[in-house]
Amino acid sequence: MITKDKRLFYISRPGLVRQQILPLLVWMAAVAGVAMLFYHGSQRFEVVGIAQSQVAQVCSPVDGRLKTVYVQLFDNVTKGQPVASLDDELLTAKIATVSATAAQLRSQLVPAQEQLLANIAATELNRAEEQRRFAVDVEKARLDILGIKAQIAADRITLENYAAEVKISTDLLAKNVIAPYELDKAKALYEALAKKVEQTEIQLAQAQEQLKVAQLRQDAFIAQKFQTPSVDAALDAIRKEVAVQEKLLDELEIQRRTLVITAPIDGIVVQILARANDAAMHRAGEGTLHKPGEVVMAGQPILVIAQDKPKEIIAYAKEGQLGQIAAGTKVVLVKNTAPAQIAQSEVASVGPVMEQMPARLWLNPNAPQWGQPLLIKVPDGMKLTPGEIVGIRRL
Repeated sequence: MITKDKRLFYISRPGLVRQQILPLLVWMAAVAGVAMLFYHGSQRFEVVGIAQSQVAQVCSPVDGRLKTVYVQLFDNVTKGQPVASLDDELLTAKIATVSATAAQLRSQLVPAQEQLLANIAATELNRAEEQRRFAVDVEKARLDILGIKAQIAADRITLENYAAEVKISTDLLAKNVIAPYELDKAKALYEALAKKVEQTEIQLAQAQEQLKVAQLRQDAFIAQKFQTPSVDAALDAIRKEVAVQEKLLDELEIQRRTLVITAPIDGIVVQILARANDAAMHRAGEGTLHKPGEVVMAGQPILVIAQDKPKEIIAYAKEGQLGQIAAGTKVVLVKNTAPAQIAQSEVASVGPVMEQMPARLWLNPNAPQWGQPLLIKVPDGMKLTPGEIVGIRRL
């Protein structure tokens, strides 16, 4: 027979067991939670980065004096837009020298031609003199072409200056700085010279056709008769000098095209003055904005253009995060400034060495920090301002 005390013992025993097991279960759950936190902590990382846009230096292609800067600080520019021009006085003088040389060589042909005509009158059957006459016609045509090309090159320089004046006048008229007739005057000068260049180009085409005809006549004559070795001797010096001047004119034409400097990218004219140790923002040449009249050397920056929309983010992984990240790692980008945005991207590349982080990313402004640089592309649709801080965590 079970007494009352024994019944109470059997009834209370399961509750006692539960009281002993419950702490054990809590302890095991805590251990599992710590293990999960450790696992996820080893698989995730959180860093901050700086949004960066492409920065392009606009440099002088040749040595020269800066004639005009068509843009100002913070102006919007498009790729291919003229932003500056170099002085063309020296180039114009060189082209004038080519024209003078062509005229001098042409004058040297006059006595030679008169002598040839006298010889032809003496004997129509003189084969060598006939051949010289054909050669003179060819060289005369080449000299005419050289003179016309020199004139076109000089007019094109003036035409580009007129085009720049039209653009400047248009902008000033839009700002009510000048009267409309000033723009009309600039346009009239440009259109008149453009028409002259067009007519001169027609003359050039005609002169080139005349050269072909003269060359065909000479070739036909040579094919019919044996060429005396001394026939070309009288014109050899002139022929060589014409070739030299033609090459020089080609070189000056290339230089002419480099006098007008254009924007290499779409963006804004900037003058970023980063601190010396702000490695992520400092690029050589930033802050350079020369004024008209200054002498610039080939390769020297004149101004800097930055894209207004960042294309990439530079972040830095700390030493404790090394090994958790590689190219292709999926990440989440968090923009906290208004309007706040969250977007997904991936790590494009990882730097090979630890670098000093930009000062603005240091926890303590007096204690430099180091990290492994990460390059992350900005996804389409995410609106960032160059230099903006972006939060980054692993997806």
